[in-house]
Amino acid sequence: MTEKPIPVPNPDSIEFWKACNEEKFLIQTCNSCGKNQFYPRAICKHCHGSDLDWQPVSGRGKVKTFTIVNHAPSPAFKEDLPYVLALIDLEEGVRAMMNVIGCDVADVYIGMAIELTFEARGDQKIPQAKAI
Repeated sequence: MTEKPIPVPNPDSIEFWKACNEEKFLIQTCNSCGKNQFYPRAICKHCHGSDLDWQPVSGRGKVKTFTIVNHAPSPAFKEDLPYVLALIDLEEGVRAMMNVIGCDVADVYIGMAIELTFEARGDQKIPQAKAI
């Protein structure tokens, strides 16, 4: 069986991926404008400032939109079919894409509450959204 892909951290994302291995989900907060952002990057998407800090999130959010995946993008995902890929709005005002787990795919709906959990892939943990 083929292994699922593992993210390769870059200089902007290495702190995020290290935190995931400790089962923490970090977002960036700009010290210039005070706004949060996700995905990790070198400058603020709002004001273009470069004074960014890392903040942990509550781990709670809601499904913004989703799709049910019925055809695996690679053999590594075949055993997971069908699965839900969703955009999750976290309480801190950022949006992240992840799988929704812990429920039947037919039970997922827009606005459904989730909590973050992590899936081990080799030496890296990947954030996932668990139905609550």
